[in-house]
Amino acid sequence: MQLTGIHHLTAITADAAGNNRFYTDTLGLRRVKKTVNQDDTSAYHLFFADGAGTPGTDITFFDWPAARERRGTRSISRTGLRVAESSLDWWAARLSGRGVPTGRVATLDGRASLDVEDPEGQRLRLVGAPDPAGQPWNQSPVPAQHRIQGLGPITISVPDLAPTEAVLTEVMNMTRVRDYPDPDNEGQVHVFQMSPGGAAAELHVAVQPGLPVARQGAGGVHHVAFRVPDTGALTEWTARLRDFRVPNSGEVERFYFRSLYFREPGGILFELATDGPGFDVDEPRDSMGQGLSLPPFLEGRRAAIEAGLKPLD
Repeated sequence: MQLTGIHHLTAITADAAGNNRFYTDTLGLRRVKKTVNQDDTSAYHLFFADGAGTPGTDITFFDWPAARERRGTRSISRTGLRVAESSLDWWAARLSGRGVPTGRVATLDGRASLDVEDPEGQRLRLVGAPDPAGQPWNQSPVPAQHRIQGLGPITISVPDLAPTEAVLTEVMNMTRVRDYPDPDNEGQVHVFQMSPGGAAAELHVAVQPGLPVARQGAGGVHHVAFRVPDTGALTEWTARLRDFRVPNSGEVERFYFRSLYFREPGGILFELATDGPGFDVDEPRDSMGQGLSLPPFLEGRRAAIEAGLKPLD
């Protein structure tokens, strides 16, 4: 049994309209799905990805009226976005020209990288590692050669490596492949690989016992999801978690994919999600993300749900 990479990452925004502008207009991602949080239909759930909504390319947001995140450990601390290495200087100029906080292009874990924060302080890292490449969006304001090609690596912060490593390696079948110095704190970051997919299939674990425990909020991350091929594989993972006595949600039907949730020992929420059926299951691919999409089990409540949402565009 093998996870095949990062599926998506879900973060939190308190400004859905501004969030939508930044990820589409500044970063050039396509909004591939405008829907609601299925567990809280008063909130948007926005999905930004490549032109096709390919698994492994989407960063998603819950729209909650939350205070800013308190940064700390027991959290997902940095989201990698893969680009061509030759594009990093272009991105540095583009982002600084728009007043976006950035660091400098530097080498980290053997890859050229550029740290970035969105308007709410969401910590991103543009990484020169375009493997595998996503599909361009032909209406993106970012030229195709500079486009964001997908997610990865994802960095989490824990106070103690051992219990998290045990779950990653013994339960989730990841392999610890290398370490590198933590650029933000003393200590090391440990790289776990789930398949031979390069940065798109890596989880980086920073051990930071000196930090306070994070408090989720706007500009922070809610959970990270890992790819499984199909529902049959997900059922096998459900049985595996049961065999290891890992508390979990059981399988959850999300319509665009099927999911399984559990927390690793540091308290960070993990999701396993199937690659399909995908975001074009309920609307044509060339127009997906434009209107409000609701899964069939929420369609009967459309009028009430729409009445409670604020305009985005």
